[in-house]
Amino acid sequence: MASSEQQEQFRRLAVELRILEGTAETLQARLNLVHGALNELGVARATLEGVEKESPGASLFVPIGGGSFIRATLESSDRVVVGMGAGVSTERSMVEAKEIVQSRLGELEKTRASLQQQLVQVVGRIQENRDRLQELSGILSQVERRADVSEAEGRS
Repeated sequence: MASSEQQEQFRRLAVELRILEGTAETLQARLNLVHGALNELGVARATLEGVEKESPGASLFVPIGGGSFIRATLESSDRVVVGMGAGVSTERSMVEAKEIVQSRLGELEKTRASLQQQLVQVVGRIQENRDRLQELSGILSQVERRADVSEAEGRS
């Protein structure tokens, strides 16, 4: 392979490597979001299961954010207000609410697995490109040294 072809391949691989690294960062950011949503839904599921066992009149601590809580009395454990998306919430039975949360957990778990698989593939390509870049860098360095030696001999 001619030196100019190797230099062009080196440049293409370097550009592809930068793109792949950006893709890996994006996938990792998405994975972090999915993990956060999975954690939040896991807490929601556990809370629903805990509230379901309580009887009306039970005293509860309700989180209001920032690690702060207010004391509330449970009026009923058979109806739950569930967020449906786009700022819309609806009242559902406890069974329906738990099914909705479980369904969302399942969907997010599939998304997490898919993102993880994509990230593994991208990281594999990144490593392949780095290995090939290192190989080409060594070849190009040798070509440059030979050219410098030939040029020096030509001047003598």
